[in-house]
Amino acid sequence: MPRSHRRRPDPPLGDSFDRFVQGFSRTEIRRGAEWTVQPVSAAQAQKTYTCPGCTRDIPPGIAHIVAWRADGVLGNAADLAARRHWHTHCWKVF
Repeated sequence: MPRSHRRRPDPPLGDSFDRFVQGFSRTEIRRGAEWTVQPVSAAQAQKTYTCPGCTRDIPPGIAHIVAWRADGVLGNAADLAARRHWHTHCWKVF
């Protein structure tokens, strides 16, 4: 039987939470809580954020991570809205 060379369309993405976590996110345990962690490459970093670990700025063009609670009681949308951008080193020592 011949194989089909036609590309199958990607499945449609759901809400913004599903789009955000698709890709390279992982789950980590920090200080007794479960966190979803997603790296942000230097090319993707286009805004300035304040790191909650050291309270210093993360300027555009600097690779860092985004973390949010994975086990929050208010649901995925609320957890995603409460996400924070961390320097990679600050997250490792958190």
